[in-house]
Amino acid sequence: MTTIRLMLVDDHDIVRTGLKSFLDTQDGLEVVAEASSGQEALEQALNTNPDVVVMDITMPEMDGLEATRRLRELDADCYILALTVHEDKQYLFEMLSAGASGYVTKQVAAEELVTAIRCVALGNVYLQPALARWLLEDYRRLLSQTPPGVRHFENHEHEEKGLDILSHRELQVLEAVAEGYTNNQIGEQLGISPKTVARHRERIMHKLNLHSSTELVKFAIRTGLIDLK
Repeated sequence: MTTIRLMLVDDHDIVRTGLKSFLDTQDGLEVVAEASSGQEALEQALNTNPDVVVMDITMPEMDGLEATRRLRELDADCYILALTVHEDKQYLFEMLSAGASGYVTKQVAAEELVTAIRCVALGNVYLQPALARWLLEDYRRLLSQTPPGVRHFENHEHEEKGLDILSHRELQVLEAVAEGYTNNQIGEQLGISPKTVARHRERIMHKLNLHSSTELVKFAIRTGLIDLK
């Protein structure tokens, strides 16, 4: 297994210390650098060449948004995962626009943070499932602005067949994930544990050859599993 080299960027020492202690115990992950500001992150990235930068947003000197833009301008060979207290649509879209490959809040479960890191390290996009609802909202808004007669959906026959290979329970989980519910919320709805929900999600992604929550949402939209009306 190739080790994923991480840099942690957060202006709170205790947050970085806790993250490092946890992440260094995970198979295939290694924290190789830390930074307390965006400016320091730029310097450390050039010196240590991390694979993934776990980036806070609100920091002194240079915030995470500007640091992300600068890293992309420098063409730094790393992916950026935003880890923030801000469960805010504006911050989400600004970070993605700046070049981040993922966005999770600091309320996320530890296991999901590891999943997010591994996802973006492969070049995929990862959004915390609870935030995926904002993608649906914007998608619906764009559809509502499309003139009548122009809007259409392609018949993705191979994707519709993909629904046939999912079990009834997997379809329930996929629909709930696409609607933006967390593993805990889905577990409560279906009467199963969050860990069981996570296992269903892994099997769904494996069966459909999808690699992130964003791809799950798009798949659910294209196949009509999610009602856009």
